Amino acid sequence: MTPEVSPGRARAALVVLALAAFAFITTELLPIGLLTVIAPDLDRSRSQVGLLVSGYAVVVVLASVPLARLTQRIPRRQLLGATMVLFAVANVAAALASTYAVLAGARLVTALAQALFWSVASATVTGPFPAAVRGRVVALFSMGAALAPVLGVPLGTWLGQQAGWRTPFAALAGVGLAIAVAVVALIPSYPPDAGGAARGTAPHARRFTMLLVATALGITGFLTLQTYVTPFLLDVSGFTAAALAPLLFVSGVAGVAGTITVARTLDAHPVASLLAPLGVGTASLFGLYALGSLQPATAVLLAGIGIAYAAFGTAVQSRMLQLAPGSTDLASAGVSTAFNVGIGVGSLLGSALLPGPGPQSLALVGGLLALAALAVLAVDARPRTARPAPDVPALAHHT
Repeated sequence: MTPEVSPGRARAALVVLALAAFAFITTELLPIGLLTVIAPDLDRSRSQVGLLVSGYAVVVVLASVPLARLTQRIPRRQLLGATMVLFAVANVAAALASTYAVLAGARLVTALAQALFWSVASATVTGPFPAAVRGRVVALFSMGAALAPVLGVPLGTWLGQQAGWRTPFAALAGVGLAIAVAVVALIPSYPPDAGGAARGTAPHARRFTMLLVATALGITGFLTLQTYVTPFLLDVSGFTAAALAPLLFVSGVAGVAGTITVARTLDAHPVASLLAPLGVGTASLFGLYALGSLQPATAVLLAGIGIAYAAFGTAVQSRMLQLAPGSTDLASAGVSTAFNVGIGVGSLLGSALLPGPGPQSLALVGGLLALAALAVLAVDARPRTARPAPDVPALAHHT
């Protein structure tokens, strides 16, 4: 049986785990902002420092499901508390790293902690709440991840520029330790199978598989452009370098708005909450391909992509809690794997397109992939009419 958790304690745990998501995403993306500071200090190229982000995603892809299986019997309080302590220790190691190899090793450990965190966090944070409002809870939890690129990475970048690139990693270590203490204080200890969201509310193996396929396709589509949005904005749209930060900030704020908006529909309309963001994202990507040379249109469409990406990611997490055919921890690990496959493949696809067809092709290919994801979900969402029963001939009565 799941222990009774007061509403106030459940809400406090939600805030703490949203802060943990904020810390993890900030840490994952921080080397992008600190690229020009880390590279000369460790005597490495910018592309090698960039591998600290793409390599991080690869570790999450490979580790999510195995770690979820290995830890599925450990109570969530102990598991998440230990995960945040590991996060803190890894960031201390990053802050003290004297060589690129040590920094890469610290990032590997942080990625393992993140893989485990995303496997169990959704079910843990939603378990104390009634099933009818869990979509809204997922959206509130997702606000932490949505705010990381808007607040966490810019703040960490500024701090690294002012006080050295090691300082933001040390600050994140302190944040992780504080979250670990809060997790132990707020999350009750009980067997994972006893959690209120340990199983899907409407388990369906085929639909869950389709969700994973659509997630991988959709995220690949978004990241094909987003990974290399800077050359698109400079070379296709003709923006100056000074305009990049405001444009990316607007896209990030739009992502927060997308998360807030989809929170209103997740519980009542779970399928539409997936289809609508993908539709907006597909239209925005194709729009950028056609109108990317027009700066006002580009700014609006970039915001559309920000809204769509964040809302889609939130809707996927919510739908997973419904369709999970078994443990939601393993299902969440599968979703995390699909996301990071999309991130990695999108980055690779974009890097292949950039020197050949050029930056404008990123929007076209991204739009086609997002359209494919939309088609997968649309086909799966079609109402299925029951087949009529075959006519059974009347049996003759023998006397």
